[in-house]
Amino acid sequence: MIHGLMLRDAFVSGANNIANLKQSVDALNVFPVPDGDTGTNMSMTIGAAKREVARLADNTPVGEVAQTAASALLRGARGNSGVILSLLFRGFSKGLAGKETAGAKDLVEALSLGVEAAYKAVMKPTEGTILTVARLAAEHAAEVVTDETTVPEIWDEILSAGRIALENTPEQLPVLKKAGVVDAGGRGLIVIFEGMGQVFHGGEIIPLGEETVKKSVAEFEMPNERNAAGEYEGEITFTYCTEFIVLRADKEADPQPLRSYLESIGDSVVVVDDEDIIKCHVHTDNPGNALQKALEYGMLTNMKIENMREQHANQRAAVTPQASQENTFAYQPVDPSQEYGFVAVAAGEGLRQLFLDLGAENVVSGGQTMNPSTDDILSAIQATPAKNVFVLPNNKNIIMAAEQAAKLADRNVAVLPTRTVPQGLSAMLVFDAGAGVNENLLGMTKAFEKVGTGQVTFAARDSEYDGHKIKEGEILALENGKVSFVEKDISKAVVRLTRNLVRKDGDKENCFVTLIYGEEVTEEQAAQVEEALRAKLPEEIEIALVNGGQPVYYYIISVE
Repeated sequence: MIHGLMLRDAFVSGANNIANLKQSVDALNVFPVPDGDTGTNMSMTIGAAKREVARLADNTPVGEVAQTAASALLRGARGNSGVILSLLFRGFSKGLAGKETAGAKDLVEALSLGVEAAYKAVMKPTEGTILTVARLAAEHAAEVVTDETTVPEIWDEILSAGRIALENTPEQLPVLKKAGVVDAGGRGLIVIFEGMGQVFHGGEIIPLGEETVKKSVAEFEMPNERNAAGEYEGEITFTYCTEFIVLRADKEADPQPLRSYLESIGDSVVVVDDEDIIKCHVHTDNPGNALQKALEYGMLTNMKIENMREQHANQRAAVTPQASQENTFAYQPVDPSQEYGFVAVAAGEGLRQLFLDLGAENVVSGGQTMNPSTDDILSAIQATPAKNVFVLPNNKNIIMAAEQAAKLADRNVAVLPTRTVPQGLSAMLVFDAGAGVNENLLGMTKAFEKVGTGQVTFAARDSEYDGHKIKEGEILALENGKVSFVEKDISKAVVRLTRNLVRKDGDKENCFVTLIYGEEVTEEQAAQVEEALRAKLPEEIEIALVNGGQPVYYYIISVE
C-alpha cells in the first residue's frame, strides 16, 4: 500500500525526471518547424502539480494528493500533450477519490479511469501516441494484477507494457517510422512514470539536474501568479488578496451563495468550480470570514493570503517592461449589458494590437513556441466582462487547452477551433453583434475555413517529412500547416507560396492578400518582399502589409 506522502513524492519525482529529460523528448518531434515542444509542455504541465502537492502535509490522504495534483495539472496544462497528461491524471484522481491509502488494484483502476477520460476528451484519438502508450499499459496491468500484487510490482508491469507500446508507436504512425523515432508524448509519459516508480520502490525523489535547477523557478512559475498588488496602479480598496480551494463535501451543492457572499465582503471575486473543487479568489478586509463561509462547502486547501498594501510599493518598483507582457489579467464580473466578448491568442505586439483593434478584449501571449496554459486562457476569459465569450486559439496545439479553460469559466464560452492567426482575424471580421451566438459561430466558422494560410519559417532540425528532405536552417514554406516546399531565399519563398495560395483560391478579382512580417524582418525588407509580390500577382489582387512582430515565422500570409 502507498500513502499520501509517497504519492506526493512520486509526483515530485516524476516532474523532476521530465524536467531533466525534456530536451531529449523535445528532440523526438518529427515536424521540423520550431514548435511548442512536447517535453517542455509536459514538464511545465506536471511542474504546476509539483508546486501544489509539495505544499501538502505528510499525512495528507492519497485521494487528496491525487485530486490536488489533478486540479493543478488541468490549470497548468500546455499544448495537446500537456492537456492529455492532465486528463490522464484527472481520471486517475477519480479512481483514488476518498482513499487514505492505495494498493496495486487501486492504482490500476485509477489509471484505467484516466485512460478512459483522456480518450473521451479527444475528438479523433490517434493511435501510436501518448494515448496508446497509456491504454496498453493500463490494459496489461488490469490483466496481471491480483490481490497479492504489490505497488512496486504493478508499477513495473505498467512501465514494461508502456515501454513496449512506445517502441511499437512507429509501426502505427508512418511519420514516426520514417523519421526513426518513437512518439514524443508517449516517451514523456514513460519518463514521468519512471520518476514516480523510483519512489514507489522506496527510492529517493529524483533530483533536478544542475541546468534544470537554474531554470526551474522561472519555468514552473505560472505567468498569472504575480503578487496581487502588482495588478493595481490606483488605490487598493481592500487589503488582503485571499485565495483557496474547497474540496467539495457535497458535489451537488450550488456554489452561487458562496460567490454572492464573497462579493458582499470584497471585490475581484473569482469562483470557479467543477464536480470536485471550488477555486476561490477575493480581495477583502476580512479573509477569515471568507474562509469560514467556504468551510460550509467542504475542506479547505491551498490557502494563500497576501497583504496588498504592504506589497504595493515594492511591486510597482519591480514591474519591468518584460513583466507587463505576461499573461496577467484582472478578473471582471459579467456585465449584463455586454453581450459578446473576444479572447485571442497571438505572439507579437503587432498581432496583439491587430486583434485588439478588431474588438478583442484580451489577447493571451502565446503561439507556436510558447503554448499558453489552460489557466492563462481562463484568466483572460474571466477578465472579459461579457455574457458570451468567443475564444480564438489560432494554433492547433492550443485548441485543447482553450476547450478545457471554457469548461472552468463562470460565463458562457465558445471556442472556435482556429488553427492559424489569419483564421482568427477572418473570424473576427465577419462577427455580427446583432446575431445570436449559434448564428455567429456558424458564420465565423464558415469564414475562417475559407482562409488560406501561408507561413515562412526555418527548419529547426534535419528531417525527412512529407516527402521533403530538409536540412536544419533551410527556409520552410508551409501551406495550411503542411510543408509545401523548401527554399534558400526568404523573398522567393514568400512569392512562390503566395502564388500557390492565390491559385487555389480561384477568385482573383475578389482575392485579398495580407502579408504579416515578424520580429526578425525589418520594415525595409518587408517592403521589398511586398514589391516583389506585386510584380508577380495580377493587378486586381489587393495586398496589405502588416507588422505583426511575431517570433518563429518570418512571414504569415493570409489569402481570402
